Amino acid sequence: MGAFDYRNFDDRRQNSQNAKAALLEKFKSRPALDDPEMIAKAKARAEVSKAREDRTRERERARVEAERKAAEEKRLREEAELKAQIEREEAEAAALAARKAQETEERKAARDARYAARKARVKIKR
Repeated sequence: MGAFDYRNFDDRRQNSQNAKAALLEKFKSRPALDDPEMIAKAKARAEVSKAREDRTRERERARVEAERKAAEEKRLREEAELKAQIEREEAEAAALAARKAQETEERKAARDARYAARKARVKIKR
């Protein structure tokens, strides 16, 4: 617990009045709004604010441009991947068609060989 405050009510009231008077004096000593110094400060604040807004706008523009560029690169990459996949599937389809054609030819050749062998057996028996 803090030490006992020996000041009385009148001291506290006098200190309060002095503080209020100091605040009032500080407020009254402030320059008017049409003072050239105040106008210059307002202009400086406006310039700082405008510069801040310009930087914010520039950062936003750069961000949007970066996003657009990333989206374009992604689109090009996906198109290239799709094209490669289509070419791969076409090559696989062509290889499958060639393999089926070869198998068909081999089956035909085997069938023709069996047919020729059967004809040869029939001729030998007569």
